[in-house]
Amino acid sequence: MKKHLIFGFFAFSLILAPWHRAWSEDVSKPRTLEVAQSLDDLGRELQDLFGRWRGYFMPGVPQEERPLISLMLQNRDRLALSDDQIKRLEQLRTEFQKESIRRGADVRVGEMDLKSLLEAQPVDMAKVEGKVREIERSHADIRLARISAIEKAKELLTAEQKKKLEELMAERNITRFIPRDEPMTV
Repeated sequence: MKKHLIFGFFAFSLILAPWHRAWSEDVSKPRTLEVAQSLDDLGRELQDLFGRWRGYFMPGVPQEERPLISLMLQNRDRLALSDDQIKRLEQLRTEFQKESIRRGADVRVGEMDLKSLLEAQPVDMAKVEGKVREIERSHADIRLARISAIEKAKELLTAEQKKKLEELMAERNITRFIPRDEPMTV
């Protein structure tokens, strides 16, 4: 039995040896540009992800940065939301998330363009100023979209539901509807 196992192991090793060699040669080829670009993309995605998680999991993060529409939906029973209200709140949240993703992509592309402008010698300050203003306009658009979504969500609530929401916010020390900075979620 032992002889059969040993023979099988060696036969299996001999069969896999050429494939392993071919695989390791493909992996070892330098692809620095692709790897660097992939790592940059991964870094940006992780930064975005951790920025969103910061409001939920890290201590010391102000409660007012938490998403208000999501808070409403999580407490649908306590707020006594109707099916129609739930549906409309979910639509508002989805629409805002789509807009936020689009604007966030615009910001990232703008930052890449700005980096290219800053690498040029000499730096064209007129182009740099325009790009910075464009980036900041995208940030402002995201913030305004968030405010608009929250206001539309509040309009869906009855006076009694608004009072319950205020109580809920007081319990969680949420004092403002508008966050001071990112993440931009509703």
